[in-house]
Amino acid sequence: MRKKLSVFLFSAILLFAGVQKISATEPSEGKTSESGVITLDKAAFISQVFDYENNSNWDYKGDKPAILDFYADWCGPCRKLSPLLEELQGEYAGKLQVYKVDTEKSKELAAAFGIRSLPTIVFIPMNEEPRAVLGYVPKEQLTKMITDILKVSK
Repeated sequence: MRKKLSVFLFSAILLFAGVQKISATEPSEGKTSESGVITLDKAAFISQVFDYENNSNWDYKGDKPAILDFYADWCGPCRKLSPLLEELQGEYAGKLQVYKVDTEKSKELAAAFGIRSLPTIVFIPMNEEPRAVLGYVPKEQLTKMITDILKVSK
């Protein structure tokens, strides 16, 4: 009886380890909020925004201009900025995409882009180099930057 129990436990551990390994290697697709804002991890960032591991020159993969928000849950200005970005995603629906990267969960990604100040907002126009802004930005300024940098209007 003990031998059967040992075999069962060992099999269960191997099965659990195999499931964990498979799910850890499956590609991520990012998590989309109700407003349409997409939260990216490293794998989703590489597949949807930019493959920084294989390209040294900027090559945006998206089909519309984007705003990329590097944030952390503990960051007060980040929490203040988040609802503004969700509003903008709705107001500019179909004309731009807002992405978010949690720097606590995606430390390697944040390090690869030299993120040292939060929030860091990156404006990604089509066919141009991205531009970053550090710190909280009020909605009026964000709207002006969307028009000036991303060349998008409501």
